[in-house]
This record gives sequence, C-alpha cells and structure tokens, in this order.
Amino acid sequence: MRVRSAVLAVVACAGLAACTVEAGSRPEPVPAPPVEKFYVEPAGAAAAQVRSWDAAGRAADAAAVRRIADEPTAVWFADADPGFADRARELVTSAAAAGRTPVLVAYWVPQRDCGGHSGGGAPDAAAYRDWIGRLAAAVHGSPALVVLEPDAVTHVLQGCLGEQAAGERFGLLGEAIRAFKADPGVRVYLDGGNPGWVKDVDRVVDALRRAGVAEADGFSLNVANFETTDANIGYGTAISDRLGGAHFVIDTSRNGNGPAATAGSGDGHWCNPPGRALGPAPTTQTGHDRVDAYLWVKRPGESDGECGSGAPPAGQWWPEYALALATN
Repeated sequence: MRVRSAVLAVVACAGLAACTVEAGSRPEPVPAPPVEKFYVEPAGAAAAQVRSWDAAGRAADAAAVRRIADEPTAVWFADADPGFADRARELVTSAAAAGRTPVLVAYWVPQRDCGGHSGGGAPDAAAYRDWIGRLAAAVHGSPALVVLEPDAVTHVLQGCLGEQAAGERFGLLGEAIRAFKADPGVRVYLDGGNPGWVKDVDRVVDALRRAGVAEADGFSLNVANFETTDANIGYGTAISDRLGGAHFVIDTSRNGNGPAATAGSGDGHWCNPPGRALGPAPTTQTGHDRVDAYLWVKRPGESDGECGSGAPPAGQWWPEYALALATN
C-alpha cells in the first residue's frame, strides 16, 4: 500500500506548482553508492620480493613489503613492445572477472620526460596515434581508469618543447582522451603535475584546457611525487575552481612523509629522496567531493632514475627503497 500511495501522490502532484508532503511521511533513504575496489595484480615485483624474502628467512622485511604487494597499484604502458595491447586486454579482463577496476598509465608521448631519466616515447605523432588507438581498443568493453601521460602538460610549461612541438603535444593528448572516452566505461584523468612544480595555477589551467581536459573525467596530480595529500587537495581545488568544478585524483603512493627537505627542482627533491613513506591507501572514499580517488600511480619501490647511491634506472624495482618506504 505504501508504494501504491506514493505513486498516486506523484500523479496527483504532477500538474501542480507545489505539493504538500503528507504529514508523518518520510522520503525513502537513498542507498549509498558501492565502494569501488581497484585491482591488485597477483604477480608483480613487490609480490615476488615478498616470496623471495620469506624463503630467505627475512620474515619481518617480507611482511613490510607485503604492505605494497597487497595494495592496488597502477600498471604502466610505456613502450610499443610486441604484446603491449594483449597485456592491456588481459589486465582489464582479469580485473573485470574479479569485480575490480584496473588503473592504467599511458606514458609514451613523443619527447617524453624532455630527455630526463624517463626519456623516450614514440618516435613521432603518427606512431603515437597508432599506439594510443591500439591501447584504447584493448581496454574498451571493460571498466578501467586511465592516468594519461604524467608530466606531459607540465613539461610544456617548463619550456622544454618548441612552440610547434608543444602544439602537437596538446593535440595528441586531446586525441588520446577521445580515443579512450569512446567507451564511457573508461575514465581518463589528464595529468596536471603537482603543487611543488608550477606554482601559477592559471598557467596549468590554460595548458590543461589546450590539451582537452574538458573531454576527460578530470585531471591527476602528484604522479611519482611526494607532495602531501593536503597540499594536493588545495592545489587541485584551485585548478578545479577555474575548470568549472572538474574532478581529480591524487597519487598518494609515496607521500606519507611529504616531500624531502631539499626544496627546489633538483633531483634530490623528487628522485629517490630518502626518508619518504607510503601514503594513504588507494580508495574512492576521500572525503572530498571533487577528489575521485587516492591512487598508487607510481609503483612504490620502483626507481625514479639513476640518482642517489645505488639507484637503478627509472622504473626498475629497487628492493631497498621499497623496504624503506614500507617501514619509515
């Protein structure tokens, strides 16, 4: 009877400018949205390290690194090696079967990292378009979250690209967004740097607009960096205000202790700085309506580059650094 009465009330009110709620009646509670769970790769460098140290009797160290192995981290696609599209398809298929959302990073833009520790990328625009098309096709049909080209926008603002190359990059980023967004189940966040890099928010906003952020689901911050979550929320909100309330995600993988004391743009500030720690675990329950998720985009324990004592090349697993992050 309650359902039938509610229907009659809606019909009766449909043609009126106002309608008084029946005394004593209450609106039905709206159920909370389900908590999204991100996908944890069953095999990875951290998981392999746990097994290795367990076998070697290093139980305490294995337990510490398990803090990394048990959390969902992004999977990076940073080359065009044969099978990259198959790997992406296998990832999203496995995640869908587990009822979880995979996080992918597309990282192959031409002149990537401006020749820095992670330099490389596609040889030209045509190769990049083909690569993005194949990667986007591989993930279509399954829910996924994509962080698009860390540092690509901010490096333009840094001035390492000429005017023509910068324009081409903005165009390629816009095309990449549209390629992924051809499937509404794929969410795309265009990277916008971090609060310790380009302080002029208006410049960042202008560059994000030129790169097509309006067609994305939002922007990402702090990828592979160490700025605090609070600093990123403040910085991201300032960007969002200028973009009409755009949403954003934050990489919290290594920001538990904030940035290193060595301020400035030198390697010591961002490249394997000592004393850093894991940050908040990945979640969509951020407590901020514009912050869609805290993510572990940079995989904790992978090197930032050959800087510091004994650091391997960028992207390579570094057990000692992983252990320090997990125990600091």
